[in-house]
Amino acid sequence: MSQARELAAFGFELGILKRVRRTGWWHAGVRDPESVAEHSLRAAQLAGLLAAEEGADPARAAYLAIWHDSQETRTGDLPHTARPYLKKPDPERITADQTAGLLGPAGDSVRAAVAEYEAAATPEARCARDADKLEMLFQAVEYRDIGVRQVQEWIDSALKGLTTGTARRVAEVAVELSSLAWRDG
Repeated sequence: MSQARELAAFGFELGILKRVRRTGWWHAGVRDPESVAEHSLRAAQLAGLLAAEEGADPARAAYLAIWHDSQETRTGDLPHTARPYLKKPDPERITADQTAGLLGPAGDSVRAAVAEYEAAATPEARCARDADKLEMLFQAVEYRDIGVRQVQEWIDSALKGLTTGTARRVAEVAVELSSLAWRDG
């Protein structure tokens, strides 16, 4: 296949993320949870904000976050309750398969982003990983605000996993806010 065809095919594959639901929320009673694409967009936005506050590169952190769940086009979103029964997918291996036909800078860039995110060794990767957890916390608060009562385990999990000072401070405030606080001025 030509490089243009490979990029187009991968672009179509990425569109699947708009249809893959964040399945763990079904356990809390959410009938129509957000998609992986919706989660990834806000996670990338939050990663950029966290990185700016932490003195890291916002664009790089956002780039890492936008790719962090892209493998779920192949695996679906596996809730944590599946872990005792299924081997955790290897994001780097899946990304290598997804991008095998992307020779050159595009494929290299995606593979490097996923590897950096998984290693969690750079400030940008730590911000991206915190953004993933912080986005889940925000989603839990939003679901709580519309009457979904069984969200505390998601909030607790997010709080426990945050590593940057900015993410911890934001999370502590967010759990006390209404999800409509943004319009209160």
